[in-house]
Amino acid sequence: MVTVFSSESSEEKAKKQEMALDTAKEIASSNPVAVFSKSFCPYCNQVKKLLSSLGANYKTVELDYETDGSEIQSALHQWTGQRTVPNVFIGGKHIGGCDNTVALHNQGKLVPLLTEAGALATASQTA
Repeated sequence: MVTVFSSESSEEKAKKQEMALDTAKEIASSNPVAVFSKSFCPYCNQVKKLLSSLGANYKTVELDYETDGSEIQSALHQWTGQRTVPNVFIGGKHIGGCDNTVALHNQGKLVPLLTEAGALATASQTA
């Protein structure tokens, strides 16, 4: 049996978690749409494809490419109660994952949310 000891103290881990939570909240609040994703996740790709097909301006954070990706994912779980990706925010509000995002679209509610958040160009903005 092998015992693995972490060189990080619990205080250091807590500090990293706090920094990751601050990062996640800053990204979610400073972008019209934020998608916390993993590049290999088919559900994440489905959400990104949907948003792109609607012409939405969105920020993607590929957690598998970020050095603190696992800490951000843990912080998102602590903050939203959602452990999985994609983790979608529109207008700074937590929407949920792929199923919730697709359901909003199917109900005709996604485009109005995206428009209200400033993620979609309106006719007056493009004229």
